[in-house]
Amino acid sequence: MISRRVHNVVFSLGIVLLLGTVAVPAQAESGFAPVDRPGPELSVPPEELQAALSCHGDPGSDQQPVLLSPATSVTPEQNYSWTYAKAFTAQDRFWCVVTMPEHTMGDIQVAGEHLVHAIREVHRLTGKRIAVLGHSQGGMSMRWALRFWPDLRPMVDDVIGMAPSNHGTDAMPLCGPGPNSCEPAVWQQQAGAEFMRALNSRAETFAGISYTVVYTRHDEVVTPPESAELHTGDGSISNVATQDVCATNTSTHLIVGTTDPVTYALVTDALDHPGPAEPDRVDPSVCAQPLMPHVDPASVNTYLQPLQAIPGLASTALPGVNLVGAPSVDREPQLRCYVYAAGC
Repeated sequence: MISRRVHNVVFSLGIVLLLGTVAVPAQAESGFAPVDRPGPELSVPPEELQAALSCHGDPGSDQQPVLLSPATSVTPEQNYSWTYAKAFTAQDRFWCVVTMPEHTMGDIQVAGEHLVHAIREVHRLTGKRIAVLGHSQGGMSMRWALRFWPDLRPMVDDVIGMAPSNHGTDAMPLCGPGPNSCEPAVWQQQAGAEFMRALNSRAETFAGISYTVVYTRHDEVVTPPESAELHTGDGSISNVATQDVCATNTSTHLIVGTTDPVTYALVTDALDHPGPAEPDRVDPSVCAQPLMPHVDPASVNTYLQPLQAIPGLASTALPGVNLVGAPSVDREPQLRCYVYAAGC
C-alpha cells in the first residue's frame, strides 16, 4: 500500500497520474466547442515552441515520419532515447520529439499547444502526413490538439497511444486541497476531470486518421485498463490489449511504453500499413521475445530498473512539494475559453 505521503516527482513515466479525484461542475456535451471550429492562436511564444522540438534523420526518408510525445513526469530522453528513438534511427525513419514544459507535469492545455506546433512543423519539414506516438499522457495529449485545432487533421495519418490515459484513471484518489495538492497534469488525468470531458466531447476520433490504442490488462496506473480505448467519432480505430496477441504477456503500464516487444510489433504494424494496427498481422514469435528490438539490455539497468524500484509505482516527494516539474495546485486548472461553444 502506498502511503499518502508518497507523491509526484522525477522518473515516474506517467505514474503520477494515479492520483486524485475532484468534484467539478458538469458541462453539457453541447456546451463544448464544435469539432470544426478553427483553433485559437497559440499563447506559448513561438521561440519556446520551436526550442522544444528536436528532429533527427532525413526528412526525405520514404518511411512515415513520427513525432514522439512523452509521458507524465519524464523527458523524451528518459522515455524514448533508449527504445523507440534507437529503433526509428535503425529503420531510417525521420523522427522528432517534443519536450514539454515542467517535466510534462504542467497544464496539458499548454502541452497541447506544443503538440500543435510540433505537428505543423514535422508536416512542413517532411511534406507527409505524420504519425504521433506517445506513452500514457503522451498517448492521449495529441488528441487535445486534434480536437481543438482541426487544421491539424489532414497533417496526421496515425495516432498511436501506448497505455494512453484517454479517459483518465480512477486509481489512487488522493488529490485535494492543502497537503494533498497535485500537479496540474495529475488533476487533469483523473476520471471525470473537466479536461477529460472536454477532450472526449462530441467525437473521440476524426475521419481520415487511424487510431491505434495498445494497452495491457495488467495496467495499474490507467485503471480500468479498458479506459484507454477509443470508440466514438469517424476515425479508424484499433483497440488492442497486449494479451490479445500474447495471452501470457505480463507487461505493466511502464513496460508497455518502454520495452514491451508486443507493443513494438503493433506500433510498427500501424506505421508500416494503411489504417491502424491489426493484431492478426503480428508474428506469434514476438511472444517469446524479452525486449523490443534495438534495446540494449544494459539500458534496462540504466533507465528501467530505477523506475521499477519506486515503491508502489509512485514517486517519492512529499505532498505539495515537487522537486522538478510543475508546482502542485489545489484544484484542476481552469479550461481555456476556446474549449467552450461560446468561445472567447
